[in-house]
Amino acid sequence: MATLSASASASPPWLNPNPNPNPNSNRSPNFLPDQSQTLDFDSLMASQSQSPPHHSPTAASPGSSSPAAAAPPELTSLLHVSFNQDHACFAAATDNGFRIYNCDPFRELFRREFDGGGIGHVEMLFRCNILALVGGGSHPQYPTNKVMIWDDHQGRCIGELSFRAPVRGVRLRRDRIVVVVEQKIFVYNFADLKLLHQIETVANPKGLCAVSHSSDYLVLACPGLVKGQIRVEHYAQKKTKFIPAHDSRIACFALTLDGQLIATASCKGTLIRIFDTDSGTLLQEVRRGANVAEIFSLAFSSAAQWLGVSSDKGTVHVFSLKVNSNVPDHEKTQHSSSSDAAITPSSPSSSSRSFIKFKGVLPKYFSSEWSVAKFHLNEGSHYTVAFGLQKNTVVILGMDGSFYRCQFDPGHGGEMTQLEYHNFLKPEPETAS
Repeated sequence: MATLSASASASPPWLNPNPNPNPNSNRSPNFLPDQSQTLDFDSLMASQSQSPPHHSPTAASPGSSSPAAAAPPELTSLLHVSFNQDHACFAAATDNGFRIYNCDPFRELFRREFDGGGIGHVEMLFRCNILALVGGGSHPQYPTNKVMIWDDHQGRCIGELSFRAPVRGVRLRRDRIVVVVEQKIFVYNFADLKLLHQIETVANPKGLCAVSHSSDYLVLACPGLVKGQIRVEHYAQKKTKFIPAHDSRIACFALTLDGQLIATASCKGTLIRIFDTDSGTLLQEVRRGANVAEIFSLAFSSAAQWLGVSSDKGTVHVFSLKVNSNVPDHEKTQHSSSSDAAITPSSPSSSSRSFIKFKGVLPKYFSSEWSVAKFHLNEGSHYTVAFGLQKNTVVILGMDGSFYRCQFDPGHGGEMTQLEYHNFLKPEPETAS
């Protein structure tokens, strides 16, 4: 069930994230320009009377010199952390609310705190004032089977989506809301919360799902109905593509901004594969390591030149990609095997090409493509990686509240240089003005 309140905000409190206007620029705080002009809120149902009562949030001023000054003395528990669509900001869901941060320069933009109510998931929409919230923690602020559409300009929820099962994940586009439950994915129109599509998946407790952002049409990737399979929906083409990516269970995947490439990892965590989402062709395979690892996150750089990988081994890797979103069809060959140990990419790098003639003689390990650069962290901790706005930089977020900004040398590789570190759960010391 979906409900939407009868009022909407007029302008966002945040700056436009895209200083150079383009067809995908976020000109409206709520929806795409054509949708915001035609949306008739008077014809929609009001949700506030139907929603369960909740505590009013308290807010730290976005422009204050010490935004964390209002933080409670007790230690805040971090429940979820995620980047926005262009990796310029990130959101932290805590056991008493949520916080929004800018990545470069690092600073807390604002926070919303509830009286004992936890937020288990917060999803941003670029720098728009509209966010998606899901309750979480020991005392959820909202039911865990609901997605609340929060308008921070009004400081309240303006809509909600209800489900029969707990929500595992949410993805936002300017025109769509995608909600993930254990074995199903729902796609809604953002303007009126109308259900457009339902997709059945294998058990998906991690809420795995990815959507494109830079294109005018939606590309959606999710687990298929078979172990190791990726399902890709090309909505503009009305086309569904199934990719047998791995033999074992899918652990993580990520799309490029235009949705033309997808990087996948299985629960083994040794190999990362890059596929063309239209044809299903395997374009490249890289090796994280020889030992089994849990892959926490995968991230493409904006131009799909680099791929970042984080795992429970406490190392963030950066790989050089030999493919791009415009690989000619005649250079692609169809992917014909899904074995984690026997796939040879259709476009091998120069470093591995000399080993092709020894296929079946030398172990696959020796012909693997390895990372260009790496950064070492605490082993066992959960980290999420993304590429920074500055050239050859990565941003790393830890579930322990750590924020790292690092730089890698694309020519010499090796260990990355740490440029910045903060613990975003703790107040930073004030500096003299």
